[in-house]
Amino acid sequence: MTDSKQYEIYNIIGRNIKKYRKLRGHTQRSLSEALDLSESFIAKLESRTNQTISIDTLLMISEYLDVEITVFFDKNTK
Repeated sequence: MTDSKQYEIYNIIGRNIKKYRKLRGHTQRSLSEALDLSESFIAKLESRTNQTISIDTLLMISEYLDVEITVFFDKNTK
């Protein structure tokens, strides 16, 4: 996978985490506290800093937000 494709997928994941976090009425702080993650980690995920994320952490977020993990990979999210 090229660097640009790798960075693109992290941006897609971050956008979708932000979308579903907001839809569920959570702030970055409430999400980070509930999952014992740093608020700066959540902020970096949702920004264009290309923060990496493990599948385990992504699954933990999806379960907390009550969405299928696959929604985080939807590149058509606005």
